[in-house]
Amino acid sequence: MLMTGATGRLSDYDDSGESVDGLRIAVLIPCRDEAITIGKVVADFRRLLPGARIYVYDNNSTDETAAIAATAGATVRLERRQGKGHVVRRMFADIEADAYILVDGDGTYDPTDAPAMIHMLATQQLDMVTGVRVDTSKESYRRGHRFGNRVLTGIVRHLFGDMITDMLSGYRVFSRRFVKSFPALSVGFETETEFTVHALELAMPLGEMRTRYQERQLGSASKLHTYRDGIRIFRTIVNLVREERPLLFFSTIGAVLALFGLCLGMPLVSYFLRTGFVPRLPTAILSVTFVSLAFLSLFCGLILDSVARSRRETRRIAYLSLKAVSPVV
Repeated sequence: MLMTGATGRLSDYDDSGESVDGLRIAVLIPCRDEAITIGKVVADFRRLLPGARIYVYDNNSTDETAAIAATAGATVRLERRQGKGHVVRRMFADIEADAYILVDGDGTYDPTDAPAMIHMLATQQLDMVTGVRVDTSKESYRRGHRFGNRVLTGIVRHLFGDMITDMLSGYRVFSRRFVKSFPALSVGFETETEFTVHALELAMPLGEMRTRYQERQLGSASKLHTYRDGIRIFRTIVNLVREERPLLFFSTIGAVLALFGLCLGMPLVSYFLRTGFVPRLPTAILSVTFVSLAFLSLFCGLILDSVARSRRETRRIAYLSLKAVSPVV
């Protein structure tokens, strides 16, 4: 269900930052080669959240991204390992705050919604608020990206829970206990999938807010490759199902193996019942092998499901050891 705070409009909150007083806010901006847009992004967040600390993590830019961000007032740090996942891992480990805003440095997300998103996080004591993208033009959200997001989001909603509608959004607000309990195992853009599954698996309170998604400025190019990154994200979902839902994963494999085994073996069984002879002995052996592997896969799933449950409980205890974000007074 889409949550929008009081009315879901920015006008309900004060742009001066008063709605987030009492919270240490960190704005985290991972970027590479965003010299065209990074200055405005930093300036906008400084204006809207004057009490927040703004961190730009430069991921091996070949242009003046770092210098422009520093001039605009951001604290600039360098992460040499290439990939958004590496940058997010470093940010979450380094920065201490009560609430964290994660936003791309390409200028496509609307910074004016940040105070409202923090207000929602604090007053409803949520752990993640996702900016659900509402595209303002056909150029802002390419058809392939939109279709891929719907498919991948639909898969995750079906497997892990229907609390999210835009899994791949790069605009989010997190609580401290989300950030410090997040394992950050991904390398690239699949880290957004990890955010979602981590929150759903630990049954965290979540919220969403609609936000304008704008087209890139002229001369700024997207780092996201529709097919290559889509395949990587799908592979990440498969790996997360294997890690978090091993019984489902291995029982599905077992069912496929059993189906193959039965398809090969049923004609042989029928022939044996009629004649008392076993024809095509190699086929019979192959059929028995498939069925045996099916049972082995099912047993593996049962064992690993107990392990996954134990790991989930451990992560939940670590998550609960941290304080929830306090409501803004």
